[in-house]
Amino acid sequence: MALEQLNELVQRCRDVVQDDGFKPEDYELFLSAGQACIEQGEGGKLLDIVKDEKNMAIVRSMGWNLLGPLVQVLLKKEEKSLPHCLAILTHILEVCSAKELLVGLLEQVEEARIDAIADTICLLLTPLQTVLLKLGGKKASSVGMALSTLLTQMSRLPVPYTEEQEEEDAHGLCRCCTALLGFVGPFVEEVERDLASASAPDDELRAELLKFCMKSLGEPLLQAQLKNVLETHENSPLRHFAMEVMGILSRIGESLPDLVFRHLLKKKEEPGFLEEDARYPKESLACLAYLLFVQHISMEKFPATFSPVFVLHCNMEHINLFLSKTEESRLLKGLDLYEKSLVRVEDNSLPVDLLELKVFFSVPQNLVKVMTLCPIQHLRTKGLAVFQLSIDKFDMEAKYKFFKCMLKTSNHAGVEGYIIKNIRNQIDFALKPGNGNPWFLGTHLLPLLRLVLCLPQGPETDLLQGLDRVMESLNLLRYLLIRDKEWENETGIWTELYKIEDYYLKPLRVGLNMSKAHYEAELKSTKENRRVKAKESKATSPVCNVTVGTETLPNMTPEMQIQVLNSALCTFDLIESVLVRIEEIVEVKA
Repeated sequence: MALEQLNELVQRCRDVVQDDGFKPEDYELFLSAGQACIEQGEGGKLLDIVKDEKNMAIVRSMGWNLLGPLVQVLLKKEEKSLPHCLAILTHILEVCSAKELLVGLLEQVEEARIDAIADTICLLLTPLQTVLLKLGGKKASSVGMALSTLLTQMSRLPVPYTEEQEEEDAHGLCRCCTALLGFVGPFVEEVERDLASASAPDDELRAELLKFCMKSLGEPLLQAQLKNVLETHENSPLRHFAMEVMGILSRIGESLPDLVFRHLLKKKEEPGFLEEDARYPKESLACLAYLLFVQHISMEKFPATFSPVFVLHCNMEHINLFLSKTEESRLLKGLDLYEKSLVRVEDNSLPVDLLELKVFFSVPQNLVKVMTLCPIQHLRTKGLAVFQLSIDKFDMEAKYKFFKCMLKTSNHAGVEGYIIKNIRNQIDFALKPGNGNPWFLGTHLLPLLRLVLCLPQGPETDLLQGLDRVMESLNLLRYLLIRDKEWENETGIWTELYKIEDYYLKPLRVGLNMSKAHYEAELKSTKENRRVKAKESKATSPVCNVTVGTETLPNMTPEMQIQVLNSALCTFDLIESVLVRIEEIVEVKA
């Protein structure tokens, strides 16, 4: 029936020469009859009709409408229909309008179901490339439209997280990346040839290829967990894709140093700044810096003349962007890039002037958030290691100002305790013979000690919440009183001691006594309540709710409350043991 309808249509339309001679119902009938032929296995007869020279005008005008049915059958890969459908598709690509074919093919890509995206893209890349090459010198915008559509659809596919997932490639993203490189190859070669021959390159085509590279650096490479070249298998498709994208940037005339350092070289007040910012997305440039300095992809094309300090300075914007996110892939890239940038810098060499730059303040703040708030253990651990590495790279004056800044702004007892431990290490180094360091001795040290030895809310300070800071502060004070002899007083601690007693030790003693008394009373009350309830009922009923953030934890029984209260009292005993030792030292010296 469908074949008869199609034959009747072509017989009637053979005399029509121009496209506008066909009626809308002719197009609808051609599509429905052609689709029915394809689905009913009449591909061979349909092929004879479309290849008949007498039907050339009809096929040229209407043939591209068959793309949808053809693609659906080709995706099923049925052996019986495959040869005829491929032949029909090839003929349509030869005779139909390139612009209509382009629209039709991209519609198939856009309309693909998520489970068929990879197969659809891999099937249609060669036809798309054929159509685009037919457009000649006017293809730039069409190439851009095709690349944008393909990458948008690929961004819907999950990015493999592990090496095993990459090898399995269950969703087909790796296949798409590999096939896409072959698709874009002729267009890159065209721009490269023009640049090599000193003839005027197609700036529009070059711009579209640049967009492709920038978008690829954003998705999927920004999410990809690339392993070091020594750790990954040789045939890693995502690593190969990253290498090729970096290579394309160089081949189309983009300078890698200019891209990495763009945010420093480009002035915001210059005309066209916003357009340039859109052309070179910040996340894409950050990913480029990661591929370059962490994965060492295209590193051979990067000049070795830049100093490690300059490279660190330039990478700080990229690092800050990564660390301001919450996704694991971005945080890990930020930590890796910060670590690799710091490793090349000599210890104790970063000058204090760098701390005047906003980004050298923002990065530590974001790093502290990773260390304290990130739910992923290995990122918190790595964050702490990189934080210490960054401290090691500052010179003495920079360390001093960095410590003061962190004590004032971190608002986290654990971080403050870690900073105080670093301060003690610097004082210990300064007190050793031949290591004179004015920033951690004498008059410079005392203002820093006043920041360390303080209780934010006086005696009412929550000692449990601030345990890390309180313990490190007391340990530092005890160390200074033992290590720095009274007659030498290199740190100035003995001159300051009477003040420290007034503004720190005495309020701490009052607060400690208040806290112990409060918790002892709570413990006594809880035990009494437990005895009363035990008499009233054999079953112990929950009596307390605990909420952490927005999550309500299971109810606490009296036994659990008693355990928590006893733990708090043990903590107060720990604080008191160090405080008593300090009071003994002070009393003996007095």
